[in-house]
Amino acid sequence: MTLANNISDWIKNYASENNRQSLVVGISGGIDSSVVSTLCAMTELPVYALTMPIRQIDSQNDLSLKQGEWLVKRFKNVSHCIIPLDSVYNTFQDSIGSPFDDDLAYANTKSRLRMVTLHQISGSKQGLVVGTGNKVEDFGVGFYTKYGDGGVDISPIADLFKSEVYELAKELDVMQEIIDAPPTDGLWEDGRTDQDQLGGLTYAQMERAMDLDQKGAITIDEDTVLLENYRNIRKQNLHKMEPIPVYKKEYK
Repeated sequence: MTLANNISDWIKNYASENNRQSLVVGISGGIDSSVVSTLCAMTELPVYALTMPIRQIDSQNDLSLKQGEWLVKRFKNVSHCIIPLDSVYNTFQDSIGSPFDDDLAYANTKSRLRMVTLHQISGSKQGLVVGTGNKVEDFGVGFYTKYGDGGVDISPIADLFKSEVYELAKELDVMQEIIDAPPTDGLWEDGRTDQDQLGGLTYAQMERAMDLDQKGAITIDEDTVLLENYRNIRKQNLHKMEPIPVYKKEYK
């Protein structure tokens, strides 16, 4: 069996073991969500693929719509749901007011609003919210929103490096324009990419840094700088990846 079949079967088996009837996944038009939504569709369970624009730039939203159309044409068990969240976000921002304005916090709010929406659909359809994070994001640099895109029920590709996700995308015939699109979280109205937000590091560089961090085999100065940059980003986001601290009372 192929890796795609193995992951798809894993998703289906987990749903069956936990008496879940459907799968709910957000599709951004990026490669990770395109791969995951396709793997979900392969299970033959009912799949709800959600496009949830919030002040989205056109190029990103267009790819999400194209991925939804592609899924529906290819799989009879997929429903593509377009749920604009602009008005919800605008109301939230107006309610918060200027004393608490912060661009990064608002960007993370977009992710959390989308996750709330995914769980609403999931709850109404006895479903599972399926995560789209890869190994570099989820366990390397913590590049996700806490209680946003990190608040999922299962993570089918969280043990795959980004390079492996690209290989899987080719196997699944994901649209070439999605494969070629620069990775982005879709949370910024200026269209900034993941690389822009990660200190200029590419996913290939971060994969190398993760490998160096585990093996500790540094032979050139360039790797020393790379590993330092990687560790700095990881340190800033480590609180997302570690269990929530719990005060332990003393028993006498």
